[in-house]
Amino acid sequence: MVSAHSYGMDRFVVREFARQALQEDLSYQDVTTQVCVDPALAVTARIVGKEASLMVCGLDVAAQIFQVYDPDLEVSPQVAEGAYLTAGGGPIELLRIRGKAQSILTAERTVLNVLARMSGVATYTHQLVTLMNTSACELLDTRKTMPMLKVFDKYAARVGGARNHRFGLSDGILIKENHRLACGGVKPALVRARRRAPVTLKVEVEVSTLAECQEATAAQADLIMLDNMSLEQIRECVEWVAGRVPLEASGNMTLDRIAAVAQCGVAFISTSAMFKAPPVDLSLMVQGVQ
Repeated sequence: MVSAHSYGMDRFVVREFARQALQEDLSYQDVTTQVCVDPALAVTARIVGKEASLMVCGLDVAAQIFQVYDPDLEVSPQVAEGAYLTAGGGPIELLRIRGKAQSILTAERTVLNVLARMSGVATYTHQLVTLMNTSACELLDTRKTMPMLKVFDKYAARVGGARNHRFGLSDGILIKENHRLACGGVKPALVRARRRAPVTLKVEVEVSTLAECQEATAAQADLIMLDNMSLEQIRECVEWVAGRVPLEASGNMTLDRIAAVAQCGVAFISTSAMFKAPPVDLSLMVQGVQ
């Protein structure tokens, strides 16, 4: 099974998030569970997916959340991380949990919220990548993630088949419209960036017209982002650049449009659409009393 750790998600980060997320939901105590459920009761529970199809993402994170709350809980994945599953005759079992009923029920909602969101991001990313499959173009994510959930959102995008764009502002230079305006244009911004930035960082420029694309190419940008261009404009830029600089198309990348953009000849398509995808439908069901 692919684990979150193998994709670069540090266990300390996951466990610290789990601690804070559980505390947020608990506040002081889980009153309902404490007054209703015998503390000695042990059960088996299942987390199941109720979608017609879904890509599973976040199993290791879910297990860690359960075990941060109660280290004695036994959590067993029933499917592989990153598996694309289609329901046959009913719900798809993703995880099985054994242990104290109080612990399982108290951690339930935090686990379901995180697992459902991560699987939703991975599922939508997988749909986008599948539509682009007939081209050599690669899908990238963006920094438009949910605050405090970036590590999970970007991990889920990778599981779904995308590559990560910048994780944070220090990962690369992306000169956007407001940077260009502040510097007096594409070329002055690039010159300033080259002069002041570490030599190891690539310099990407966002452009919205063919003229700006030409200016960025002449100024030797490492990568050019074509922002919210029509298919015709993208093709014009691809033809003019002729492979001298990698091109990245961004903006309005819907399921209906992304395949056509991928066929225009750009090297990359970047989108935040996967981070707006609805969570998949999951439930936790207590199976039996031990």
